[in-house]
Amino acid sequence: MGPTLKIKGFTLLELMIVITIIAILGAVAIPMYRAVVLNAKETVLKDNLREIRRVIDQYTADKKKSPQSLQDLVDAGYFRQLPEDPITRSNSTWQVVSDSSISSPEQTESGIVDVHSGSTAISPSEGTPYNQW
Repeated sequence: MGPTLKIKGFTLLELMIVITIIAILGAVAIPMYRAVVLNAKETVLKDNLREIRRVIDQYTADKKKSPQSLQDLVDAGYFRQLPEDPITRSNSTWQVVSDSSISSPEQTESGIVDVHSGSTAISPSEGTPYNQW
């Protein structure tokens, strides 16, 4: 009798089980990945809003007048460029809030007092529109 040749490999059943397990893991991982990405965008949005608001206050204190546009903050050197709104993926969609009142006796001109995201989408984590943050 001659030598018997044994071919080693996976059966069709074993391959189907592995493919099923990979599909299940993918079905669980993709929504989790999307949630993590959205959470990161919301965190960046909060940080950018906090920083822009801080710079508006600093500009107003230094110049004794509120900025008339966000570009004034760049022109005066407070930003190299405006931060990007991570939800709209643009730095030109910020919604500014202007006020005609003067906040201190030294202030000579009113202008921008606050800023919000330009997105009207509702945050799944907070339940409020981004443009109300």
